[in-house]
Amino acid sequence: MAAPSERRNGGGASLWAALLLAAAALRPAEAVSEPTTVAFDVRPGGVVHSFSQNVGPGDKYTCAFTYASQGGTNEKWQMSLGTSEDHQHFTCTIWRPQGKSYLYFTQFRAEVRGAEIEYGMAYSKAAFERESDVPLKSEEFEVTKTAVSHRPGAFKAELSKLVIVAKASRSEL
Repeated sequence: MAAPSERRNGGGASLWAALLLAAAALRPAEAVSEPTTVAFDVRPGGVVHSFSQNVGPGDKYTCAFTYASQGGTNEKWQMSLGTSEDHQHFTCTIWRPQGKSYLYFTQFRAEVRGAEIEYGMAYSKAAFERESDVPLKSEEFEVTKTAVSHRPGAFKAELSKLVIVAKASRSEL
């Protein structure tokens, strides 16, 4: 089957992209490990809290979320981790499933161990129902080889989602 060469009703290319994504999603399960998702409470009060999980053979990788927040009551958040078939890449997604957090974050840091970050992004609002993710402005956070964290003085205290894609550290040679 060939890719559509023109857009019909403004959606031909979009339909083709959706079909490709669906086909990729139906590949054998061995391509990517089943993600592990764990719920945890994000607690206000201004005290620094941390939550971490391990993934991969021998718990090779760790993703840790450290934060301090104010206002409101506890919120249910989730951390999802998965690895590639060859266990050379892993993903860590930390988010509030209900979309926007109503807590005021004074700081945050999502850190990986056993790998180096290839992609990291922070969002003020997570996708929920018909709404899309809303990324933080680039000046509000920074991405290093091992962490995605707030920038003091620039971070506007809104956080609802963090995404990290990391590759195995070369130190394991």
